[in-house]
Amino acid sequence: MSTFVLDTGALIAVDRRSRDVLSTLHSAFADGDSVLVPAGVIGQAWRKPGRQALLSRVLRRCDEIPLDGSAARLAGQLCGQTGTNDVIDASVAVAAANARSRDNEVVVLTSDGDDMRTLVSTRTLVSTLNSITRIVEV
Repeated sequence: MSTFVLDTGALIAVDRRSRDVLSTLHSAFADGDSVLVPAGVIGQAWRKPGRQALLSRVLRRCDEIPLDGSAARLAGQLCGQTGTNDVIDASVAVAAANARSRDNEVVVLTSDGDDMRTLVSTRTLVSTLNSITRIVEV
């Protein structure tokens, strides 16, 4: 079983009706894979609910991951270690690390592969994430 973790770029791609992203998600849902979306990611992409019907339908099929104090602290720590400043991207890396401890494969769908690779390669997460985690740019 695989787990997909979506960043804001992936949600924007859904909103823009990207065939590649929609096809990937359709396959994931059909295969019974988990699709996770950190709450902060939703906040970054959610702008005009009346015009985001497709995004709303996709999100109903996803598991929303809260950004609690523990995850927020780890995300902040990752930003400090990597010199990045997007705590929401870091929360995606944290969600991937947590999923990796449960599942065989974790796939991060992101529009910012370079930053995501930097975040998931920090010493804080390396013990949890390994080569089975894939970063897929959307």
